[in-house]
Amino acid sequence: MGARQASCGVAVMAKASAPGRTKTRLVPPLTYEEAAGLNTAFLRDVAANLDAARAAGAPLASHMAYGPPGSESFFRDALPPGIGLIESWLPSFGACLFHAVTALFARGHEAACVLNADSPTLPTGLLVELADRLARPGDRAVLGPAEDGGYWVLGLKAPHRRLFEAIDWSTERVAAQTLARAAEIGLPVEILPTWYDVDDRASLRRLVAEVLQGVRPGPGMPALHPAPATAAFLRDAFARTDLADRLDLARPRESEVA
Repeated sequence: MGARQASCGVAVMAKASAPGRTKTRLVPPLTYEEAAGLNTAFLRDVAANLDAARAAGAPLASHMAYGPPGSESFFRDALPPGIGLIESWLPSFGACLFHAVTALFARGHEAACVLNADSPTLPTGLLVELADRLARPGDRAVLGPAEDGGYWVLGLKAPHRRLFEAIDWSTERVAAQTLARAAEIGLPVEILPTWYDVDDRASLRRLVAEVLQGVRPGPGMPALHPAPATAAFLRDAFARTDLADRLDLARPRESEVA
């Protein structure tokens, strides 16, 4: 192991885009091909959001904790250079998360975060706040709850395996159980604002409203990340297909799809 880096390593939990294998919860209303294309757009926007946080002064280092095995070339082709890759394809999601965390510490980072790939408009300010909280002295976790009961990020100062054990993954109990595991080991947890995953029709409609119709977050929330790749993908889909009908939306105005 090299010298510790004065940075926070962030591993985006990422899956290579393939029709029928990625973002299938969005089918319908999307087709399998559209869901795969949207996955690629999300990954590009999450990477751009981490870049924006870094430009704002957050000492973040970007990685993709990816799968399936053998898909490294997809990420090399789809994303900008300089993003680290960590193959993380294990029998349970908890094992994948913990592997990503330990890999980040092994690469010399002072803190390690696992970040979802389903929130392209996540306010950049929340990533800056994440890095700031993890830079303070003392062991802690920083958790960003998701509206569905999971979490959009978990940041750590040390690799606490217990946080990934006895968790009912992909349920509304994930965040609460993670907090319970932290309490078991006496680990302080700081809570960030709640955000949402795009994983069903309602959240996809919400995303469309944000990136194409200018809907803004509530009072006190930092500005949304503009998610340019996602916006471009959706504009094209609305222009070329019947996606508006499938989402029960009025077709966007010409200025919104131009």
